[in-house]
Amino acid sequence: MRRRWVLVLAGLAVCALAAVVPSVSTPMTLMSRHVPADPPQSHLVEDTFYVTEGIEVSLRLLPVAKGVAFRSGDLAVGVKVDQRGRLYGTPERSGTYVAPVQFCAGQACHEQEVTLVVLGNVPWGPRDLTFPGKVGAPLDGEIGINGGPAGVLPAFTVTDYAKLPDGVTIGPDGHVSGVPTTPGISEVPVRICVAGNCAGVVVRLIIV
Repeated sequence: MRRRWVLVLAGLAVCALAAVVPSVSTPMTLMSRHVPADPPQSHLVEDTFYVTEGIEVSLRLLPVAKGVAFRSGDLAVGVKVDQRGRLYGTPERSGTYVAPVQFCAGQACHEQEVTLVVLGNVPWGPRDLTFPGKVGAPLDGEIGINGGPAGVLPAFTVTDYAKLPDGVTIGPDGHVSGVPTTPGISEVPVRICVAGNCAGVVVRLIIV
């Protein structure tokens, strides 16, 4: 009798285990997390350029790799690229142009889209070109412009750094800063460019 009950209990245990543990024949569903693809590699340092309608272009494509030769072609109405990556010509029509540029480095060749934003020729003029200061006191000024296309920041380049007074700098954003160390009047030549529309100005620093 005891042996019979042992067999009954063993049978119940097997049935209960079968109900809890799924059959090995049940198909398994593999779960995987979606991994987004890496963005395409850029082969150019910069691929978007802002220029002005009617103003001659003088820009250059800068490849990441060395020894790159470009294939000549058109980028926009009136603007081309040559084998050295030089952008040249005069934009004839405003708008945004996207064109593929082909280039090779050794045996490897690539193609990348270049965007040329041609803005309308909106006149602009400089302002705030004189900055007074004191020896030992920090300067905090800003060269500005009036006019120009909306949303386009001007770029400022000092063309003769020897004319800057000691301790004073003019940044590419037109910010005049530093601590002057000697008194005097300095006239610093600065080139201002707004989407390729450039003009030279003289910034006067009066230090007492």
